[in-house]
Amino acid sequence: MNSKHIVLVANTTWNIFNFRLNLIQKFLSEGFEVSVVAPIDEYIEYKERYPKVKHYNLHYLKRTGINPIFDILFCLELIRRYRLLKPDIVIHFTNKPNIYGGIASGLTFSKSIAVVTGLGYAFIHSGFVNYFTKLLYRFSANFHRKIIFENQEDKLLFENLRIVNSSSSIAVKGCGVDTSFYKPIETVISNKTIFTFVGRLLNDKGIREFVAAAKEIKANFQQVEFWIIGELDTENPATIEKENLVRWIDEGIIQYHGFQRDVRPLMAASDCIVLPSYREGNPRTITEAMSMGKAVITTNIGGCRENVEDGVNGYLVKIKDNESLSQALRKFLNLTPLEKKKMGELGRLKAIKEFDSQLIAQEYLGVVNNVLNNE
Repeated sequence: MNSKHIVLVANTTWNIFNFRLNLIQKFLSEGFEVSVVAPIDEYIEYKERYPKVKHYNLHYLKRTGINPIFDILFCLELIRRYRLLKPDIVIHFTNKPNIYGGIASGLTFSKSIAVVTGLGYAFIHSGFVNYFTKLLYRFSANFHRKIIFENQEDKLLFENLRIVNSSSSIAVKGCGVDTSFYKPIETVISNKTIFTFVGRLLNDKGIREFVAAAKEIKANFQQVEFWIIGELDTENPATIEKENLVRWIDEGIIQYHGFQRDVRPLMAASDCIVLPSYREGNPRTITEAMSMGKAVITTNIGGCRENVEDGVNGYLVKIKDNESLSQALRKFLNLTPLEKKKMGELGRLKAIKEFDSQLIAQEYLGVVNNVLNNE
């Protein structure tokens, strides 16, 4: 059995709870000692399932924005932590851990992997933050043995920007989905068609396009509902205003279900999951929907188009295009019940074949072993 010490670093414990438990399970089963370094929140409950995992809090990590004082303190905090833990390898997730964790790893001579889970606000919007983030990534990439991307297009973008080279980068299809947990659930047959948006209520997730298309469709079709599942992310500059959410609810455009710890019942009651996002790594919302046998409508961007085959298990639409989204919604509404079911079935088969959490965990294990063996 392996006796190596592996450390996972993320910007929230929520990230570990939702996306990395398959890795923890795999590493423990292979005999690794596993530690997690992340700001503690209510999702620390994952420790009940994995009591052998040691968890260390982060005090100075600010998820968004550039604050030189906090960012320097965060980097120093990681340096101190790595010197104490003496990891054989560190895996960093999300932008700030990737950047400052890479620097900390270099200064403590720790082998490091960065996982670019999605480029987010800093890459979607031009300006100083965009420029500075690219500059920091280019510098910190020198300290990582491997950089993992969740889709091929992000990998190629970083290579074209000369942040990484092809020999140090690899693409893995997201974080994986537990296809035995997210599975089709029988529900009461309804005469309504329900389109559901699942995710943080951010402009960059296409929430405005979803609402605009909902308004247009509801004016022309009866027995159609539009649901939103998710919460406001007040730390993200792309979050929608609360007043807009209230107005959409009051006008009857959408039904708001708030944040759900378990989205399966509402997904099961939905006919189609809609994510008109501007940029994604490999959205878990989509793979969860596919695994549950639901058709998906999403934008024709990297990460999303790797999951959805247009006209097969869903539809791809143009980015920031209300009309393109409305047309796809209309196409779905005009399908027969059997055609809708077939779309969902094909999506589930694709999820099992390409995105199952155990397949993804095995790929990560292979990368880790290669880095440990200096390959």
